[in-house]
Amino acid sequence: ASVVGIYLCGKTADDMQVHDHGSIVWDEVAGILLTFLWIPLSPLTVLLGFVLFRFFDILKPWPIKPIDKYLAGGLGIMLDDVVAGVMACVSLHAVLLLTGL
Repeated sequence: ASVVGIYLCGKTADDMQVHDHGSIVWDEVAGILLTFLWIPLSPLTVLLGFVLFRFFDILKPWPIKPIDKYLAGGLGIMLDDVVAGVMACVSLHAVLLLTGL
């Protein structure tokens, strides 16, 4: 899905002549799906995962910001959200482990 997403996001961005336009959501879907890898789904974990993913996606802490800034095309569009999803997943696992949820 990510390989296809790299192509589709890059092609769409080129056609629209805008890098990572808000209407390009394939990258967001990939990122949010990664957030829930090996997570037992419940209303609480879905809410926490969504909040964590949006936190990383919006604030773009290191290494997300350099990826977003320096990688052009579909790879940059996809990879910043994939990394945000991985960071959200690790954070969510830590929250669940530390709280016993």
